[in-house]
Amino acid sequence: MAILVNADTKVLIQGMTGRAGTFYADQTMRYGTNVVAGVRPGRGATRHLGLPIYDTVKDAVRETGANASLVIVPAPKAADAIIEAIEAGIGTIVCVTERVPQHDMGRVKRALQGSKTVLIGPNSQGILTPGQCKIGVMPTKDATAGGVGIVSRSASLTSEILARCSAARLGQSTTVGVGGDALHGVGFVECLKLFRDDPETEAVVLIGEIGGREEEKAAEYLCGTDYGKPVIALVVGRHAPEGRRMGHAGTLSVLGALSAEHKISRLKSAGVLVAKNADHVVDTVLTALDRK
Repeated sequence: MAILVNADTKVLIQGMTGRAGTFYADQTMRYGTNVVAGVRPGRGATRHLGLPIYDTVKDAVRETGANASLVIVPAPKAADAIIEAIEAGIGTIVCVTERVPQHDMGRVKRALQGSKTVLIGPNSQGILTPGQCKIGVMPTKDATAGGVGIVSRSASLTSEILARCSAARLGQSTTVGVGGDALHGVGFVECLKLFRDDPETEAVVLIGEIGGREEEKAAEYLCGTDYGKPVIALVVGRHAPEGRRMGHAGTLSVLGALSAEHKISRLKSAGVLVAKNADHVVDTVLTALDRK
């Protein structure tokens, strides 16, 4: 099984006719994802890459039954595109757009309240259920199906850990990139809950970093529940200078966010097995599964 997306997921792509939209739509379709339509205001009743284009998400959902969306829209309009998809009843939205203004994300967070939509991103690599569905820009070459769930804040480390797991015959149930921005949709806790309820996910790998509070929230959640599955974590940024932006907004270690060492300590106290570095993740997963 998997979380959030599978072979039956019907995907539409907002911004499909642009240069980036065309490139990633083609990659997504080549992987075998069930892409059913594109959305581009003013281009309705046309076709692109062999698929129908609609003026609005509502029209696309009504005509195709789409239940997931990939948002590849420039940053100034990305929030409007996400909110349009929420209002149309889309169940899973992936936004890969970088530099979405934070005040715009405030509007998105309000629109999500009371909805049944799960937002992944923005500034996300996306979500991948190997052999079934890819929504986003996550590489698929090394992905294999299996029982390890991965949720990550770092795009580059996601690719590395996924490849190492596959090389060790540790296939993945689903991999989720939660996004690198300070304000984003689904986080570690929400993914942990979904993986807990997935009977075929045997272990979960969290890939964390400095900044934000995802790791602390995960530790708090795990301390308060009998999770029933091993959780392995990698937290990077132990040697990053305080107060300096390291790559993206989510890694800015200010405003009360704890250092990597403090995050590691919190996770360990919650029963999480913490790998020393990327080289040790696979061995830690194997050890955890042996203990189970």
